[in-house]
Amino acid sequence: MTQTAEYDITRVFNARRELVWAAWTEPERFSRWFGPRMLATPVGRITLDTRPGGIWQVVLVGEEGFEVTLGGTYREVEGPGRLVFTTGDPDSPGEGPASVVTIDFTPVDGGDRTEMRFHQYGVNTDEEHAEQARAGWIEFFDRLAEQVN
Repeated sequence: MTQTAEYDITRVFNARRELVWAAWTEPERFSRWFGPRMLATPVGRITLDTRPGGIWQVVLVGEEGFEVTLGGTYREVEGPGRLVFTTGDPDSPGEGPASVVTIDFTPVDGGDRTEMRFHQYGVNTDEEHAEQARAGWIEFFDRLAEQVN
């Protein structure tokens, strides 16, 4: 039986929508916040082909040669308002977890701040895995806030 799980995270950043969008779509900015604090995200190991059908791939690097690769495909790229991408292949996930992420960026306070609504729907994902992923994203978004606020 395929397990599914989903969750939402909403954050408001003290930055214009275009800056928050750039943090998601420009490798130099993305490398500064994506991933847990204990791992590095070298800009040279990031691919962000931000167009529908384009791929994204990130290699997170830790101590003693530890590496983990994350990636997927962009489904919608409507800058600076909406970004939809997969992690893994949710249409044919095999045994591993896969998901679809939808992010909406909405200007607030006259455009000086941005509300980011993040939704992730996971396939082959149990509730425990979903909670771990949600906690990871919250840490990433704390780091994002440090970069754009």
